[in-house]
Amino acid sequence: EIARQLCLEHQLSFSKMASSDDNTEFMIDMLRECGLAHKTVIFVLEEFDLFAQGKQRLLYSLLDAMQSLTSQAVVIGLSCRLDADQLLEKRVRSRFSHRKLLFVPSSLDDIQRLMEHLLMLDKDSSLPTNYVTEYNSRLTSIFSNKKFKGVLDSLTDTDATTSNILRFLFRVVSYMDMESGFLSMECFTDALSSMQRQPKMDSLQDLSILELYILVCMNRLEDKEQKSYNFNTIMKEYKSIQDAYKTSDKYATTVCFRAFEHLLDRELITFADTKGRNVALEYRPVKLLISSRELAQSLKLNTTCPAVLQKLLDRERYM
Repeated sequence: EIARQLCLEHQLSFSKMASSDDNTEFMIDMLRECGLAHKTVIFVLEEFDLFAQGKQRLLYSLLDAMQSLTSQAVVIGLSCRLDADQLLEKRVRSRFSHRKLLFVPSSLDDIQRLMEHLLMLDKDSSLPTNYVTEYNSRLTSIFSNKKFKGVLDSLTDTDATTSNILRFLFRVVSYMDMESGFLSMECFTDALSSMQRQPKMDSLQDLSILELYILVCMNRLEDKEQKSYNFNTIMKEYKSIQDAYKTSDKYATTVCFRAFEHLLDRELITFADTKGRNVALEYRPVKLLISSRELAQSLKLNTTCPAVLQKLLDRERYM
């Protein structure tokens, strides 16, 4: 891809039959020629951590070529991983400048201002003035809606990057009512639903009441910041709920263990480490693979869910 772009930039013919070594040699020659012509080449490597996996030949070739006095090039790596530079091989790390810039995620206010900037219509546009005024007025009303704040929270919980925000807004606009030509709150909620991971939600809908109890117990343990817990710990939490609320949803330990195994098979929970493979299942530490928000949403959609479970989860969220 680098060779193709260099050929395109300098109006050279690009051969699809060239090997990786041929393209690497071509790239180094081009860097040398650009340096002699006082031209700088900037390489932007998105998902930099992916380049740091495997043999890292490309990174080595790039950084090694930059050690030459004739080279005038900059390599910029972009990654969400803070330890991306620690993935580098010794020979690559020795050629790395170790210059790092850390960017904090955008605040919710910044993200909302970005959405307003992208969705609001310019008053000087060629569209009818009355339509522009009404469109912007409705959009302002949506942005001040509490329901919109919830949508924004859900969206940024999983991915607050600008690219994800743009994908979301593209879907919002695609849900616009073409007859009226206006955006509604439903456009935002529908767009969010289409972007959320559905396989987990589908799995949650088919769970038994006992399996929901186990998930809520695990969620409570994690909210209490219990660093490690296993099946036996979950059963103690389950018993404390039964004693406190005097519910009729009491199951034998063997039945609970089968439900526990079913959750493992569905990959809604998993083992916290791989060290205890020879240890009995009930003693192995486990953790949730679903968020509190996903669990709360599944409880609301489940018509057979006991009210006590919803109450317990809401209490933990607000505490």
